[in-house]
Formats: sequence, structure tokens, C-alpha cells
Amino acid sequence: MKKLTALLLALALCLGLAACGNPSASSDPTPTPDAVEPTETPEDVVDPVNGWDEYDALIDEIRTTTDTALRAELMHQAEDMLMETSALLPLYFYTDPYMQKSYLTNVYTTPFGYKYFMFANLENGSDTVRIYLASEPDKLDPALNSTVDGACLAINSFAGLMTYDSSQHQVCDLAESYTMSEDGLTWTFTLKDGLKWSNGDPLDANDFVYSWNRAADPMTASDYGYMFAPIKGYAEMTEMDEEGNLVNPDATLAVTASEDGKTLTVELETPCAYFLDLAAFPTYFPVHQASVEAADPDGTNPGAWALEAGFVCNGAYTLTQWNHNSSMVYEKNPYYHRADEVTIERQEFMLSSDSTATFAAYNAGDLDFIDSIPTAEIAGLQGNPEYYAADQLGTYYVSFNVNSPMFDGMTADEANTLRKALALFIDRDYICTTIGQAGQVPAGSFIPPGCQDGNGNEFKNTDYYDPSLEAFEDNVAQGIAMMESIGFKFENGMLSSETPLSFTYSVNTPGENVDIAVAIQQDMAAVGINMSIQESEWKVFLNDRKNGNYDVARNGWLMDYNDAFNMLEMWTSDSGNNDCQFGKPQA
Repeated sequence: MKKLTALLLALALCLGLAACGNPSASSDPTPTPDAVEPTETPEDVVDPVNGWDEYDALIDEIRTTTDTALRAELMHQAEDMLMETSALLPLYFYTDPYMQKSYLTNVYTTPFGYKYFMFANLENGSDTVRIYLASEPDKLDPALNSTVDGACLAINSFAGLMTYDSSQHQVCDLAESYTMSEDGLTWTFTLKDGLKWSNGDPLDANDFVYSWNRAADPMTASDYGYMFAPIKGYAEMTEMDEEGNLVNPDATLAVTASEDGKTLTVELETPCAYFLDLAAFPTYFPVHQASVEAADPDGTNPGAWALEAGFVCNGAYTLTQWNHNSSMVYEKNPYYHRADEVTIERQEFMLSSDSTATFAAYNAGDLDFIDSIPTAEIAGLQGNPEYYAADQLGTYYVSFNVNSPMFDGMTADEANTLRKALALFIDRDYICTTIGQAGQVPAGSFIPPGCQDGNGNEFKNTDYYDPSLEAFEDNVAQGIAMMESIGFKFENGMLSSETPLSFTYSVNTPGENVDIAVAIQQDMAAVGINMSIQESEWKVFLNDRKNGNYDVARNGWLMDYNDAFNMLEMWTSDSGNNDCQFGKPQA
């Protein structure tokens, strides 16, 4: 009944707005209510636009401190700062529902969302596995990818120093062995003998020296370039002057190869407890230097070499066919160093954003694995032996663009207050139980339970919202009071036409994300707020969000390694994953 009422309210609101015009926040920013004149932001209020230097400095301190107890304390301070902006609106903690045919075995996953198909077996006599992961991938260059589906494809066709086994343990991959110095500052990796690229070229430690420096170079514009910050030399490589020019253009990472290419030595700024996780992360995978430079001789298009099938790689499979927005074909790489363990000769990937179509293809026997299930089908799949819901370390959340015109005329304090009020209007329990239906847990914090603090303890101990169903009515009342405190007017629990609020919610389409957007739209309409939904295909959505071309957007983060720092370092001013645009006054 609550949702039906909300739908009726939304319809009435939309009709009323249609009569007088309904400019979105993108073209006609919501004015600061007349009842409150903008004032200067108090010094103790976090200003996510013009005052983000404090957060950047805090992240640098966390990265460089050797006191693990202090580090954990500082990370809690960083999460407090993030949540005070209310630009991150957590909805639920992830689970990973997927379906896998009973004859497909030895596929395994990690809590980070990685899926490993290279050692799978088919017990139906076929030599081809048919997979659905997502729609058209945004990037296949492992240094430029920033999506989970892209990471799965990178793992499929590239290999790094380390990897994860089916028990989710870190194990050596291209490395034969490794050592760490007593002070934790020097790591030495000895590579396996006879490593080769997919074209037969030899692969050695020099390829890692090239690839890591390339990924860390600001000119490459890797969203994950900051992942190399633990390595000595990164700060010098990325230092910019006031005009945005590199101060030390010849600086490099402290990564060296032995004369015979057998050994890779890495010097760190400070001990890094999760460095082996980084060594297993796709951004740390090597790329073939000759291929990269041949496709991009002037350095203006770093990912040009991996835009079509046939590029050189070093993993279990090579991409041999790519029908954009339709399908991809990978075939076994005979030069892969574990090729004798790969039993499936061919992988066929269906590219689609329509989970209903892929579910139908799975049921028709045309797919062996699907990584997305229509919301309406999940309840009926409980108990089905082909249905899985894996645990993950990550959070589904809503991100606000702090530079959105919807905050024009507001102080930082007022904008923070408005965002927190909007967060309180969302019924997270409904989203989890009615839409998600896969064991998702409503989130009251950004960093998920089970995340470690690097000091031997679980990090999570703070809820910034009470996401329970029992608290929902009180949350709504509190949200209304907060909006009233900054000048908005309400009548009988509905926003007055004297102080309207409109904004656009961006989402990739179709599927569960749109269902969640509609639920949020209904929650906003229930208090008189007009939220329109803008749907776009995956690649367009990703780049609009990254570039700050949005008001409010659906978002999500699966951890890259099990340390709370992973969900904090991404929000620095210069991070390529800073979708909220913190510290970027120019939208």
C-alpha cells in the first residue's frame, strides 16, 4: 500500500509540474529557499568542494604512517569526513547472485567480484563455454579498466605476479616466489622460467617495470593510477605545478628488473600489508610494450592497442572476435604458462544490458553462466541448485555530484544537510527484500562489514543511518525537519510548492538498477520531491558519472583488496574514481 500511495502521489506531482513546466536540476538549479539567506560555511563543516585538501592530507597520512593502530583510527576519521558530506548514500551491502549450469564446474569467485573461468570444466562433452557477464565493456586495457566486468575479462586474458585460488587465497602466478625485507619496504619477486606473451615474445621483469610506470603515469589517465602510491617514486611522478604540468616528468617508480629479467625488485615508501593483493589486481598486470606503443605513437590514446580483437596478452585466453555490443570470442592461449590446466578451448561471451533476454537464453540452453538475474525471477530460484548468491565485500550506494546545480546558492553546510535529508527518505529495507531478494543487507555505512582495518580487526563499528524498516518513519520525519532547518517548507508531510526541489537520477539500463531508481523516485514523491530518471547504456553512464555530468547517480564499489583504505583512497581530489567530484570546484 505504501508504494501504491507513493505512485499516486508521484503521478499527481508530475501532472502538477507538467502544467507549469518541470526544468531539471541540470538546466534550472533549485534555488536556495527564500526563508534562509546563504551564509558563510562554519569552519568546522566539511566543504567537499573547496575544502577537500584536509581529506587529501588525511589519506596521505594514512598511507605513510607505520603505526597500525593510528592508521586504523585515521581511517575512521576519513570515513567520518566522507559521511559528513552525505554525498555517499549507502543502500545495501552486496551479494553476488548468478546462475551456473550443473555441468559447468570449477568456476570460482572472490569477495571482490572476480570470476575465474580459465580452469573450469565442461562435463557435457563441449569444448566451448557460453557466458554472460555484462554489456559492452568500457575498457580491456587492464591499466584503464575500472569496472568489475572489465576486471573479470582482464583476469581471463592477462596474468600478474599473484592471483587467487579457488579457496580465495593469494598464490603465485607469474611469480615463482617472493620475499619481503624485514622492514617491509622491499619486495623481491622471482619470475617463473619460460614466460611468454600470446604472440610468442618472451615476458620478463622488464615488462612489469614498463607496465607499472605506464599505469602510474598521469598521462595514461588510469582511474586506478593511485594504486601505485605505496611504491617509492609515485609522489614525484605525479606532482603537478599550479599550471597542471608535471614537476618531475622524468621521475619513475622504484621498480627494477635484474639484468637477466628474472627478478623484479620493488621499493615501498612504507610497509603495505595488502601489497600482495595489489600484485594480483588487474592494474598491476603487465602489457605488451611494443603493441601499446605501435598503436599510440604520440601518446594521445593510451588504450588504442586493445580496442579490437587480436591484441597481445599473456593470460589463459586471447580475444579473437569482438562484435561490438553483441558478442566476444576468446580462444585458448597456447603460450599461457598454465595452458596444460586449461581444458576449455573456447569462450563465447554474450554482450547485453537486457537481463530478461539473457535469463531466457540461459533457460533455453544457449548460455552456461549468467551474472545477472531479473528481479522478478529471484524469489522463484531459491533452492534451485543452479542458483548462487556469493558473499561480497562491497556497497551499493547513491552518489551525489557535489558540483550539481541542485546545490547552487547553498553553503557547504546546507548542501550537506540536504543530501543527508534525502538519504533519510529512502526505504532501504524495501529495496533489499522486494527488489534485491538475494540476501542483501540494508547499509548504514559506506564501508561494509567484514572489511579489515590492517591491524587485525574488523573495521566496521559505525552506522551513520539506521537502515531498518522499524526506523523508516522516524527517518522520514527527521529528513523533513532537516530540510525545514535550511528553509524548505512542508505542509502535512509534503514539500510545499513555495520551495520545490527537482533533480535527475542517472542510471544504466535496464534491470535491477532501474527498479531501484523507481523505488527511490517513489520515496521522494511521497514527500513531494520531484526526481526524474535518466537511463543510458553502460559505457555512456560510466563516463558521464566519471566526468561529473550528473546530479545524482546509482553507484557501487566492490573492494579491490580487504582493507578499509581501499574504499577511502578513491575519494581524493585527484583520483580517477572520485565520481562525487570532491575537491573539484570546476564541474
